[in-house]
Amino acid sequence: MRNLSREELIHILYGCTILGTGGGGTMDQGIALIDEALNLGKTFTLASFEELEADDYVGTPYGCGAISPLTQEERDRYARLQVSDKSPYLVALEQLEHFLGRELKGIISTELGGMNTATAFYSAAMTGRLIMDGDPAGRSVPALQHSTYFLNGIPMCPMAVANQFGESAIFTHVYDDERGEDLVRALAVVSQNQIAVVDHVNTAEKIGNSVITGAISYAEKIGKAFQDAVQSGKDFVSAVRETGRGRDMFRGVICESQYETRDGYTFGTMEIAGSDSWEGHRLKIWYQNENIISWLDGEFYVTVPDLIVVLDEDHKFPQLNPYAQVGTHVSVLALPAPEAWTTTRGLEVFGPRSFGYNVDWRPFCK
Repeated sequence: MRNLSREELIHILYGCTILGTGGGGTMDQGIALIDEALNLGKTFTLASFEELEADDYVGTPYGCGAISPLTQEERDRYARLQVSDKSPYLVALEQLEHFLGRELKGIISTELGGMNTATAFYSAAMTGRLIMDGDPAGRSVPALQHSTYFLNGIPMCPMAVANQFGESAIFTHVYDDERGEDLVRALAVVSQNQIAVVDHVNTAEKIGNSVITGAISYAEKIGKAFQDAVQSGKDFVSAVRETGRGRDMFRGVICESQYETRDGYTFGTMEIAGSDSWEGHRLKIWYQNENIISWLDGEFYVTVPDLIVVLDEDHKFPQLNPYAQVGTHVSVLALPAPEAWTTTRGLEVFGPRSFGYNVDWRPFCK
């Protein structure tokens, strides 16, 4: 076990934002949660699954919804509802433990992202639980069924949900994770596009055998390499590429950026006009919260499950969807997909065809 310092926590959140491929929530919000807990004297303790008893319970808290900024119309729609002063993540966790009749020993993130990983960390620190060094996605992903839990048959329920208005519920059963996605997403849509969830509660033995172990430590290495390079004035793009064993995809200037909030997701596209060795070429990226598909000069290029990472060279920061601004200089990297997503079943669940694109995944980072 290791108690994490604020510096180590920030390294992890930077790494998670990079591995978030444009999604996973804003890191600023994630840091605010971390600092809130630290200011209250809370401790963030990272543990491996080997440090738990096999029958200890582990749960997965996270936020589900769109990542777009709220419009004034959306604010006005909920103006009559009073925002609760208690974190919906803690409400969901408390209610699920009450339903189970026992406490969780460990907390694990549902994906690697600047906000969603911080949500899990915050939930653990505020309740004295351990943070597990693992993750069921190895990146950020759009939907609840995009998890190694689903690949390994770990049941989603019982599942607790809570929103910022103090409304909450327990699901005792859903048909499968895809149906669970539909139900939770619908609640997010009527909860100002964001709802807290705690699900996939199971024993440490079963959870540990179904997730990508060491994922948090990996994110920490990526984030530290990025921050060290930025702070020393070195090439942070190369630092991420080398640490993550990725490949350069593109370099240029954002020339188009558009998005819409629909069905509890943020859908959008970003287009980049090439510069340097990419002069005269054009890259297009389509995202559903996260970067999913890319085209180089109109031809399919890098796709999920490989990670499409856009780094803002002007602000020296990972580019978050949908905040891309026309005129920003960016570098685009591909990082290799976690092995679980490259299997036949993994590609059925999280390959390009699962998003309706008639193309097979071709590993870019060979």
